[in-house]
Amino acid sequence: MFKIDFSTLKGVALVALFAIVATLIASLDFIKSLGFSPLVIGIVLGIIYANTIESKMPKELSKGITFSAKKILRFAIVLYGFRLTFQEVVEVGSDGFLVSLTMLTTTLLLGTYVGVKLFKMDRDTSILTASGASVCGAAAVLATESVLKAKEYKSAVAVSMVVLFGTISMFLYPILYESFIKNSAGFFHMSPREFGIYVGGSVHEVAQVVAIPASIPNAPEVMAHSAVIVKMTRVILIAPMLIILGLILSFSSSSKGRVKVVIPWFAIYFIVVAAFNSLGILDPKVVQIINQIDTFLLTMAMSALGMGTIFSKFKDVGVSAFYTALVMFIWLVVGGFIITKIIV
Repeated sequence: MFKIDFSTLKGVALVALFAIVATLIASLDFIKSLGFSPLVIGIVLGIIYANTIESKMPKELSKGITFSAKKILRFAIVLYGFRLTFQEVVEVGSDGFLVSLTMLTTTLLLGTYVGVKLFKMDRDTSILTASGASVCGAAAVLATESVLKAKEYKSAVAVSMVVLFGTISMFLYPILYESFIKNSAGFFHMSPREFGIYVGGSVHEVAQVVAIPASIPNAPEVMAHSAVIVKMTRVILIAPMLIILGLILSFSSSSKGRVKVVIPWFAIYFIVVAAFNSLGILDPKVVQIINQIDTFLLTMAMSALGMGTIFSKFKDVGVSAFYTALVMFIWLVVGGFIITKIIV
């Protein structure tokens, strides 16, 4: 348990300062055009801090930094439920839901297996890297880290892979659509709705999903709408994924037949919040304010995560993580296309 004392508050205040700076940087037009969210900027600033002046700062600040990376994170994930409604999941249709479920499951299993078995990466880093690619990028890495209780640097490795390949996706998908998919015939052709489902089911971050249709000239509204809704369906699936992961880890770590089941309650609360949001009781302006606060809290958590990331700790897993993320990226692009064409 954490005791909220003055030293903890000082550490939290430092993390909040980093989050403010990250938010301001992310609001710049150039940064927006690249699709980098405050969360990504926050972890970059945190990593810079960890590898430059961290050793010269008071040790008591670490309590507040840890509090931000653990407790504030869980609260922020719960509030993330205000970004979703069950009506949106229904609206996208069964085909969009099946694409989301299939891509999440296959990418998570593939990334974990390839990371551990093929590239000899540790289990936690493999799962974190796979969760970032299969669900919703940095936010999924953070949520999964809370279940695994992994080291900060392992999450940083996973987030860096999300940033790298998610950024590549932002440039690749519009080129694929304009130069190939739109003008093809037969199996290789996609309607705007199909392409939107493909983007929502295979691209890493929510911001990147939004940016892709926006960068396609004269893209029909149905493309952006389908992409975002399918993506948010993937986001809501993070809750059952974390619950199942918690149960699997509980059974795999049990001894002498005794199983201590660890349920990630914040994932349950996430579903409860999404269900409450689906009722439409709160004014949309209030929900928007909550989402802005939540983005700031997530940025704090990412900044704190970066503050615990020392380069020397993860230099040995960098190449393995890259190859693992590359395999998943190829599957998302190629496999995502095939899955979408089969299901939709």
